[in-house]
Amino acid sequence: MRPAHIPYGGYWSTPFVKWQGALSSFHSLRLAAWVGRRALAARNIDPALIEEIILGMTVPQQGAFYGAPWLASLMGMPGITGPTIAQACATSVRCLALSAGQIEREQARTVLVVAADRISNGPTLLYPQPGGQGGQPVVERWILDNFAGDPNTSLAMIATAENAARSFGISTEEQHELVLMRLEQYRAALADDSAFLRLFMALPFDLPDRRFLDIADAVSGDVGVVASTRDRLAELSPVVEGGTVTFAAQTHPADGNAGMIVASRERAAELSAKPGIAIRLRAFGQARAKPAFMPEASALAAGDALRRAGIDVRQCDVIKSHNPFAVNDILFARMTGVDLAAMNNFGCSLIYGHPQAPTGLRGVIEVIEELVLRGGGVGLFHGCAAGDTGMAVVIEVGDDEPV
Repeated sequence: MRPAHIPYGGYWSTPFVKWQGALSSFHSLRLAAWVGRRALAARNIDPALIEEIILGMTVPQQGAFYGAPWLASLMGMPGITGPTIAQACATSVRCLALSAGQIEREQARTVLVVAADRISNGPTLLYPQPGGQGGQPVVERWILDNFAGDPNTSLAMIATAENAARSFGISTEEQHELVLMRLEQYRAALADDSAFLRLFMALPFDLPDRRFLDIADAVSGDVGVVASTRDRLAELSPVVEGGTVTFAAQTHPADGNAGMIVASRERAAELSAKPGIAIRLRAFGQARAKPAFMPEASALAAGDALRRAGIDVRQCDVIKSHNPFAVNDILFARMTGVDLAAMNNFGCSLIYGHPQAPTGLRGVIEVIEELVLRGGGVGLFHGCAAGDTGMAVVIEVGDDEPV
């Protein structure tokens, strides 16, 4: 099988905007299509070269029943199709794994992965219940109810972090120290007029009008980042009485989208902004932790991916996590021996927010760009997801021989 590659620069992300903000009223698929068309044009990538599309989406929007084929049509590629994937915060890595499989099995040479979610204004669903009192339907608030309780355990997301904190003896103070560290790492991405973010993000980021015909507004970057200080953190109490996790020690819901091309080696070199750089998807891993211990799944999935890649975590030059809770990173460090300060350079979802499906894709993009800045190496992205699950991917960046 031929390994799957990513063309350098063949990816993009919107800023992540805290929910109920500037992206809250946009249809997430229409916005992703508008962003994707502009991103492909800016990179001089002909949409006709894309043979398949994979959509990652976890929050239903009107018309989302038609999923990836509709997105392809909106992007001006009406002749291609593909699946729509939802695996909570593991959605992006799952989409990359599926796209890599298509390349490795020679089912396609060029696959476009797009991940988009709007956590704002999540739908309220009515499920028919003819046998209920007066035929009254069952009501589900897609975002709020699922944040509040896993149907498998009846426990909220934050309970999984508290369980992990209790099991590993992780204090509030330790979590707050990590928050301050991660905030400083993110500030490095803002240096020199956000030079790191500009490697994959158009800034200022234009926002369309409601008909997607013209530019109506713009955001300067991620919206919702809180400039915490040690004194401010010390004033916070845990969200759950008797617990350890404060609002500052967990991420905030956000809106946004991201895209990435996965291709054969030859096609990646053709589409790359720097053909001499080879970006290879080495291996993927997944795991499921014991019930209500979601943060553990991230480290377990990372271990699975590293075993499949045949490398040790100490051989990783760049490590980035989807860390909805500060507990995640502290637990990962204790389980693997990785230095907390050696992870999440230039930012992470704990700081810049969490729009679910695209969260992992932005993380992978940042791994790639940091590896390129280092001159190559091996990178690991890992993260947890609802259902006490996790996924991880190992990426290698190096020089490529001429195709």
